[in-house]
Amino acid sequence: MKFLFAPLLLIFSVYASNIPLQSREISPQNMKKQNKEIAKLAAQELSKALPSTIDKYTKLISIKANDTTLIYIFEIDISPKSDESVKKEDHGRMKEAVTLGVCRNSKRFLDADISIQYIYNSAHSKSELFKFDINKEICFNTLQ
Repeated sequence: MKFLFAPLLLIFSVYASNIPLQSREISPQNMKKQNKEIAKLAAQELSKALPSTIDKYTKLISIKANDTTLIYIFEIDISPKSDESVKKEDHGRMKEAVTLGVCRNSKRFLDADISIQYIYNSAHSKSELFKFDINKEICFNTLQ
């Protein structure tokens, strides 16, 4: 999953380096506008490599930006399990693993108030199985 974050860091670094030194102190409105643009550019760049197989069960099918949130949409092949059993049995484990991974690998985005959302859908029914919203406050509490 780390290979997905390298282009994001590059986009973030390039965009941030174009800010003139005298304007490093940015108003909250301008910061939010800048973060929206960073999220949009990151989603566009990362989407070029999609769909991408993560493992034998999981595919990353879409990345998009909504305001200052990067949204990753995955499909999971859960057969022969039902959607309900996966939601019940795997939610806690998935939430912990995803949150920890995002907190460790997306620190620059999270520190810049760009949130990340992971959505996992069933490859067969197309229904949503899990949705995890991760921001810097959640990571602060997770990594304590």
